[in-house]
Amino acid sequence: MSGIYIHIPFCKQACHYCDFHFSTSLKKKDELINALAKELFLRKAEFQNTTVETIYFGGGTPSVLSIDELQFLIDSVYKHYNVSEAPEITLEANPDDLIQAQQVSKHNSNTSSIFENYKKIGINRLSIGIQSFFETDLKLMNRAHNAEEAKQCLEEATQYFNNISLDLIYGIPGLSNEKWKENIEIALSYGIPHISSYALTVEPKTALERFIKKGIIDDVDDDLAHEQFHILIATLENHDFVHYELSNFGKAGFFSRNNSAYWQGKPYLGIGPSAHSFCGNERSWNIRNNSKYIASIEDGKLPKETEKLTQTDKYNEYVMTGLRTIWGVSLQKVEADFGLQFKKYLLEQSQTFINKQLLYIEDEKLKVTKSGKFLSDGIASSLFKLNL
Repeated sequence: MSGIYIHIPFCKQACHYCDFHFSTSLKKKDELINALAKELFLRKAEFQNTTVETIYFGGGTPSVLSIDELQFLIDSVYKHYNVSEAPEITLEANPDDLIQAQQVSKHNSNTSSIFENYKKIGINRLSIGIQSFFETDLKLMNRAHNAEEAKQCLEEATQYFNNISLDLIYGIPGLSNEKWKENIEIALSYGIPHISSYALTVEPKTALERFIKKGIIDDVDDDLAHEQFHILIATLENHDFVHYELSNFGKAGFFSRNNSAYWQGKPYLGIGPSAHSFCGNERSWNIRNNSKYIASIEDGKLPKETEKLTQTDKYNEYVMTGLRTIWGVSLQKVEADFGLQFKKYLLEQSQTFINKQLLYIEDEKLKVTKSGKFLSDGIASSLFKLNL
């Protein structure tokens, strides 16, 4: 087994672009945490003969949890699962939560630093949601932190953790290429070894979509986002980062073990409302409702739906994830796992993109070129096979 993902569905406030499952009310936090621990117990039989290599707290905003709450959930994993000797344990965190907790510890001489406490309970990797170092961008996205907190957070965190990832968003309306370059340079100035960076997307039913439709915010400029994507690649590669996945850049030894396992098709268990799981032949997902999730778990029932994957489903998923990574799509693996017919189909469908220099074949692996990277998801969908 690759790892366990634990979804913490709470946020202080809603970011304008976010369509993840979360609640801004913490009223059911205690019940939810107990339900997460119980789901870990209920599902242990699914992964009896595997080893947990990564534990990932995602959200939502996991940094709203206290040290004791996080410790309780980590202990629950160790109690019911076989965990490797050196697991990667990641906590997604927002700068404002980290700064506020750090300020409390500084005013109380008997209280350890929040970062020291994270390390004591086994967390060894932080993923910090910076998004931008500019106030105008943060306000447009309705982030809970400000630009000063973003910088102060990294100053503090890097004193305790060397394995830190930060998120940056490009393609934000009003974000010039010059400001985008400055965002990247500020991030690099802290010696961060991993950066996840995404184009701002307008998801249905989000505040961002409403504001754009009403003309309050300018629409996203895809051409500008494309330019900023290539600025990102060039800048980070010049600083010894490896562009190992479409949205992820890491220095040697600092690739996300959790996310790399997803892209390489390893099984994973998703715990919590809206969390997804994958075990090779099937995919499942939990209900996107905190109250219903809690009630179902308390009754000893798993509130999930399951989808059996066909050979075609698995082929399509492998093509999608493979083209997003530096490892590409192995033609040998396609033939071995899916048959010669699938390999021939893949080569036939790929030829147009190879001719356009968007794809290429190297060492029996199909990969995207630099000019094809921004388009990789669209290219992959053109290579999909339909279930017939």
